[in-house]
Amino acid sequence: MEEVMTMDLEEKEDGLEALKNKAQLIANDIIKEALETLRELQKKEAAAAAKYKVNNITWSTCKDFTVGKGLLQIEEYLNTWELHESWLHWTNYLCDEELEYSTRYHYRVRFSIPTCRKPIPRATANVYFIIEISKIKPPTFPVEVFFVVETNKLIHRPGESRFKEKWLKDVIESKIYMMKAIGF
Repeated sequence: MEEVMTMDLEEKEDGLEALKNKAQLIANDIIKEALETLRELQKKEAAAAAKYKVNNITWSTCKDFTVGKGLLQIEEYLNTWELHESWLHWTNYLCDEELEYSTRYHYRVRFSIPTCRKPIPRATANVYFIIEISKIKPPTFPVEVFFVVETNKLIHRPGESRFKEKWLKDVIESKIYMMKAIGF
């Protein structure tokens, strides 16, 4: 009887060991497949990131900033945007705003698409830039730059979001639609 129990116990241990080995093989296969899938996704993501590069420029330091230099740098940054050549724009300085820990310089860039049939555009789209000069960071740090497209609340930072021409078109289309709805 003891022999039978010992055999049963040995068989159970052998079966348990075989089950552990099989589970280990299955777990290893799953981990291997997950790693392969992860590598493939990372390759695809890297290819997509290379395809849609977010452009930026080297912004001036806080100590070197002037209103005129800010205007020139905004123009330089606008040249990195992928816009159709029919878009025209002009940039102007609006004002400065003194805060406790920084000074903000406000700029406006107006965009329009004049045509031969309508040289005076029916509507324009504005992009508002803010260049912030910190009073507490070292003067060798670069300025902080933000921009907002008219009618949108989302604040963009150069180098972090890719500008889309559609944003300007949407603003102009909504203004034209609104003017049609209101009778003059």
